[in-house]
Amino acid sequence: MNASPDIIKEELKVFERVFKDSVNSQVPMLDRIMRYIVRTKGKQMRPMFVILTARLYGQATESTYRAASLVELLHTATLVHDDVVDDASERRGFFSVYALWKSKISVLVGDYLLAKGLLLSLENDDFTILKHMSRAVKQMSEGELIQMEKSRQLNIDEDTYFTIIRNKTASLLASACAAGAFSVTADPDAAEKMRQFGESVGVAFQIKDDLFDYGTEDVGKPTGNDIREKKLTLPLIYTLQHSDKATRKSLIYIIKNENRIRKKVGYIIDEVVKAGGIRYAEQKMFEYRDKALEILGEFPETPVRQALEDLVRYTTDRKK
Repeated sequence: MNASPDIIKEELKVFERVFKDSVNSQVPMLDRIMRYIVRTKGKQMRPMFVILTARLYGQATESTYRAASLVELLHTATLVHDDVVDDASERRGFFSVYALWKSKISVLVGDYLLAKGLLLSLENDDFTILKHMSRAVKQMSEGELIQMEKSRQLNIDEDTYFTIIRNKTASLLASACAAGAFSVTADPDAAEKMRQFGESVGVAFQIKDDLFDYGTEDVGKPTGNDIREKKLTLPLIYTLQHSDKATRKSLIYIIKNENRIRKKVGYIIDEVVKAGGIRYAEQKMFEYRDKALEILGEFPETPVRQALEDLVRYTTDRKK
């Protein structure tokens, strides 16, 4: 499926305009970097969820477009900062801001994007929407720090894994959906219902991302990147919990000491497949996807609901 639904083609054009205007700068270097960011940004999944969620309740408003721009500004800011933390030279097949402009400028650019997002909301009195989004940014930082701390100790259990991904990935999508609903209804109950919807989609999305590390028939060879970075994701957590003592000991030793040796990473991937870790993670992913679809099922059957259902399925069926 093409991730972008035709039904909101016109709304996405308006969003593009609002987003572009919101990152304008009078500082020549900053303006050049902003143009690069606008040109290389991704599929805009989060703005699409904002707009479609708003459309479930009525027509998109000015507040909807600002919410969509805010979520994209915050998301982009966190990615720019992440690339500095991860020493990453690429982002979506392009050079990262960090690769082209280095650490100091990247950190300042991330800060600038955060400030622009705050001002966009504050100058238009979008206080409730800003509260939802700010909470998400706080959770994202907490999730990242919990993951860093636990990865060092290699003691992530399933509950901790779900806490991490709810915070790290799902919180921003949950806030985006809550903001979309609130931008049309100003109803806290509608916002909360769509926050739960977005959280379920976000959790399913992250499990799918984690599964790519182990390869699938569609994607081909596994990458093993998470194993090399000592990240314990659901397939591996399940395997460690369901392996005999000797296998568990051997897997942990490799993750700690031999995680850069291709053959050893291959051994871990084989053990995960053998233990049913992939199958278990897929089952959990579909559970969360179905929770999201169940919430959508409470709305009348319309082209907007259908587009949202397609987008939910895209998050778990995508090939990359």
